[in-house]
Amino acid sequence: MGYKESYMPEPLDDAQKKKKKEILNTRISPVNFENINDVGDLVESFGSASIQARNLGQCAKIFGNMLQDEEKPTIILGLAGPLIAAGLRKVIRDMVHYNMVDVIVSTGAILYQDYYNALGGGHYYGSPNADDTQLRDLYIDRIYDTYVDDELFVEDDTLVGRFADTLEPGNYSSRDFISRLSETIDDEDSILFTARKNNVPVFSPAINDSSLGIGLTEHYYQARKEGRAPITIDSIRDNYELTQLVVNSTRTAAFYVAGGVPKNYINDSVVMAYIFGKETGGHKYAIQVTTDSPHWGGLSGSTLAEAQSWGKINKEATHNMAFIEPSVSLPLIYGYAFQKGLHRGRPRLDVEWEGDTLKKITRRPD
Repeated sequence: MGYKESYMPEPLDDAQKKKKKEILNTRISPVNFENINDVGDLVESFGSASIQARNLGQCAKIFGNMLQDEEKPTIILGLAGPLIAAGLRKVIRDMVHYNMVDVIVSTGAILYQDYYNALGGGHYYGSPNADDTQLRDLYIDRIYDTYVDDELFVEDDTLVGRFADTLEPGNYSSRDFISRLSETIDDEDSILFTARKNNVPVFSPAINDSSLGIGLTEHYYQARKEGRAPITIDSIRDNYELTQLVVNSTRTAAFYVAGGVPKNYINDSVVMAYIFGKETGGHKYAIQVTTDSPHWGGLSGSTLAEAQSWGKINKEATHNMAFIEPSVSLPLIYGYAFQKGLHRGRPRLDVEWEGDTLKKITRRPD
């Protein structure tokens, strides 16, 4: 008896042959650089490959569908992780500039490091094997293999506090405060500057967990010490404002970079729609790039299918995840959309606020 006969003693019947043919239907296409002219072509070719290359290609395709959907869903970009240190400041800025996102929800650290760069700070080549005790003596902070100047961080923290001193005492949403802070920036490469210029709301629901929060805490301390009223950042007002954007949108789509607080915050805005007497049905599209794994049970790595069980993502939604570190995956997805021109002709979202109330949300030609 030969190998095949001993290993596969029972021949397939006709039904099994038919099923096998259905399963073995589409061949993997090797990545062929003879047919690739740019990043857009490369990422598109990933969609016919395997493993995380395929996931990345599919995420890019879904992002393109978000941009070209006739319903014009409000695209909410969630940002977490060391993205500025990773060199993605210009990528994120360009996503805003080229009208690929309508709303940003970010960690405070990302927004602060954009602010730090806008004021002349920089990120520098470093080493994960550096002598960190020596770096501390030199007032150099390390972000894995990247350095920043801690003396400038301290100065900029204080500037944030001094700016808060100029505001009328009271409660501010993170969106309102960040928008006002961005008026002190004059840097065309800044995310905050570009978002304000294009009327893109920026939320930071955990702003206190960052250098922005440190500066605001200095402001609060000094105000209390001097017997004057401080400003405060009202996280519940954040909920109120973002949910208004969600319930007044035709549909919504989510692009989560990493995970963390921004991911869950974007999803909770769908749940909170009931407060306004609305049922959004969940995000129509959702993609995520992350290195977190689902099997630990944490939010950052939880699958987008899991979010469907909560009603946060629509049951019929197009969604996918690529388990690739964002310093690699985000610029590739952006590069695909940019070089394919998928953003062209998309009307820009135009919003108008009166205090904490969304007075207008429309689309206008970009």
